[in-house]
Amino acid sequence: MKNEAFIEILDGILENPYIGIIMVDTLGIITKVNKTYSVLLGLKEENIMNKHILEVTPHSRLPEVLRTREVHLADHWLVNGHDTIVFRMPLYKDGKLIGAMGQSLVLGAAGLKILSKKLKELERELTVYKNVVSSIYSSKYSFDSIVGEDVNLRNVKSIAQRASNTGSTVLIMGESGTGKELFANAIHQASPRADRPFVRVNCAALPDNLLESELFGYEEGAFTGARKGGKPGKFEIANHGAIFLDEIGDMPLAMQAKLLIVLQEREVERVGGTKPIRVDVQVIAATNRNLEDMMKMGKFREDLYYRLNVVTLNVPSLRERSQDIYLLINYLLAKLSQRLHTQVEKVSEEALRLLCSYDWPGNVRELENLLERAINLADSNQDSCLSPEYFPSILGLVVQPSLSIEPVGIERVDNLREAVERMEEEVIQRVLQQTHNNKAQTAKILGLNKSVLYRKLRKYKLYL
Repeated sequence: MKNEAFIEILDGILENPYIGIIMVDTLGIITKVNKTYSVLLGLKEENIMNKHILEVTPHSRLPEVLRTREVHLADHWLVNGHDTIVFRMPLYKDGKLIGAMGQSLVLGAAGLKILSKKLKELERELTVYKNVVSSIYSSKYSFDSIVGEDVNLRNVKSIAQRASNTGSTVLIMGESGTGKELFANAIHQASPRADRPFVRVNCAALPDNLLESELFGYEEGAFTGARKGGKPGKFEIANHGAIFLDEIGDMPLAMQAKLLIVLQEREVERVGGTKPIRVDVQVIAATNRNLEDMMKMGKFREDLYYRLNVVTLNVPSLRERSQDIYLLINYLLAKLSQRLHTQVEKVSEEALRLLCSYDWPGNVRELENLLERAINLADSNQDSCLSPEYFPSILGLVVQPSLSIEPVGIERVDNLREAVERMEEEVIQRVLQQTHNNKAQTAKILGLNKSVLYRKLRKYKLYL
């Protein structure tokens, strides 16, 4: 009885005198057409069936629906001189695409005018919602926000700029605080997808049981407490834009397997859902972990690693580009003073030596945080210059050279690179003397890898 009732309802829809229906298979061959649509076309059913849709309606957009698998809602469309409102959608069976369907709502002039007015109102409301979503899910930084003249950093920026044009998957690796999120934002902002959503997901911050529904969404009734009507996941929200999977190394193995399928098929399936949803997103992932070591330990899937590792960016640590410290101090000092509404404009000679001698385990993020703290302390003392006393957390942790240089403020410093290199050379020389030329101990005190230290020794010809 249920099947008979369903067939009656379906027949009623097909024979509705106000709705023209046409269906095609995956090749675009017409498999079904109702009487209303035949009348619209001015053709008999036998002259329509089993022909390619473009033979019957040359301007049909059903082939586009088959290609993109997107739903077209409420297009105003002329069919053989008749004004109609057209709905197009892909058709699935057991999760597999089997064709597409077009429905044309046929109205008189008065009905069309009323419907058109309502659609325009809905379109205005939709534009408001789109603007809200755009303001929430947008990239905040450009490549200009990445400050530094180090050759390795410049190379990484160059690779990232090329990746922004191609839309390829990007894997950003580097220590915590090096600016991986800056690069992700900049890639999206420089890409053709810049006006589409940029959605960030912190894989380490979400509990395992919530990560799947957060990424892929869920249907109504999928679990206790599921929102009525369901909820789109981050991949759906990021459609035609970019998704930034931060801390990808902390993603559970079970979720890694599901993410791999999404990257391969470019489809997501909501929790509790049965239909795959096509998504077109640029995937940008970042981690401060060594994924190759994790693969050896069985903590990260090898197939996912190679799927993510299309374009790789290795962001250098701050201690590997110490000559950029001057530039960063000037840039951050100006930015922070403006944001905090203070008159702190410069750094004293002694404080500058202190900052340049520190190894910065927290990288640029730590430098920015310490500068902000120092600016607040100086401002509370009505002081416009940052002296060592405003950096209490690192006082006594570094070996400070006795090099006389001009204080640095917002103003430009001549021969900046030479000044930094001169200071760096003197610091290394002093520590070598204190450690009696012990390279391993010197590297440890300076917070450098041995290979970095040896490279600098060759650079400055320090053969003590």
